[in-house]
Amino acid sequence: MSWQLYEYPHQRFGTNTVSSTIFLLDMKQADINGDGLLDTVFLYGNKPDGASGIFADNITLVIQDGYSHQRTVVNLKDNAGYNARLFLGDFNKDRIADILVNIDSGGSGGYISAYIYSFRDNHLRELFDSEAYNRQYKFNVNYEDYYKVSIGSPQLDVLFIIDISNKGADYLSQYYNDNGKLKSPVQGEVLALGGLYPIVTDLQSSSYDLIALQRIIGTINADTLGYIQNLLTWDGTTFISSRLMVSIPPTKLIALY
Repeated sequence: MSWQLYEYPHQRFGTNTVSSTIFLLDMKQADINGDGLLDTVFLYGNKPDGASGIFADNITLVIQDGYSHQRTVVNLKDNAGYNARLFLGDFNKDRIADILVNIDSGGSGGYISAYIYSFRDNHLRELFDSEAYNRQYKFNVNYEDYYKVSIGSPQLDVLFIIDISNKGADYLSQYYNDNGKLKSPVQGEVLALGGLYPIVTDLQSSSYDLIALQRIIGTINADTLGYIQNLLTWDGTTFISSRLMVSIPPTKLIALY
């Protein structure tokens, strides 16, 4: 849901004047600078198709101080997409809410752009950037003999093996001989970040960790083999992986009698 700004003829972001066609995409309130007062966080964006449009570009984060009402404007690197949304919560364990911005790409890959900012003492600090995350978490996907797929990362020193023997004869015969040997080398892919979700892992703490999801595909985008699930925890300086695993979609349970 979005709301148009009705301050005619222009709306101001700090000292910058923008067109009145800008829409409010989301708004949340929390104490994000640590002074004990509620601050207001906005996401604004231009909708080329008007109020009924679901796509927005020039998406901009605006932080309004609850005491002074001064506004801080944050220009996002990837600032176009769908369903732009905010979540306010403590990710860096300083007992002050941080700002999570998520924007869906809208393409068939299901990618997102995501950013997390701290605004403690009215000082903006970037804690997370999906582009940097994608550079760090890269994987090689290779089909192996005997109906296996390996997902590995030399950079991270991890290897996962998926059994695809239940994919059916029509599927497997594309890549395998009858003896289970590959006809030729076949590669899949781990896509860029597709989801970033706040999660509470310690009920005694008021802070959040993150679950980051990347989809594992075969030779085509529609062939989902599984997901990389990465539990991210703030270590005082950056987010680190505290649990990296692969999940696979279920298959039908076939009765043997």
